[in-house]
Amino acid sequence: MANIKSAIKRVEINKKKHDLNQSYKSDMRTHIKRVEKLVATNDVEGAKKELPNTNRKIDKAIQKGVIHRNSGNRQKSRLAKLVQKMGA
Repeated sequence: MANIKSAIKRVEINKKKHDLNQSYKSDMRTHIKRVEKLVATNDVEGAKKELPNTNRKIDKAIQKGVIHRNSGNRQKSRLAKLVQKMGA
């Protein structure tokens, strides 16, 4: 553990930010898995309905700096491709 007061504060702040980032990432992953599960069960309407919410969660994670912009865009693209292929 750090001895200097500013270092102690920095450790606490980093812990708080880490926990917050993990919650954003976890929420995003949950929504992604939800869409993938709907695709696996061939629920076209449910997947199309859930996709915008998932994209919103991914965009929020990008905006907060939890994931890289390219990574988020890649995930959105893959999900959209899955849903589109299922609907066609």
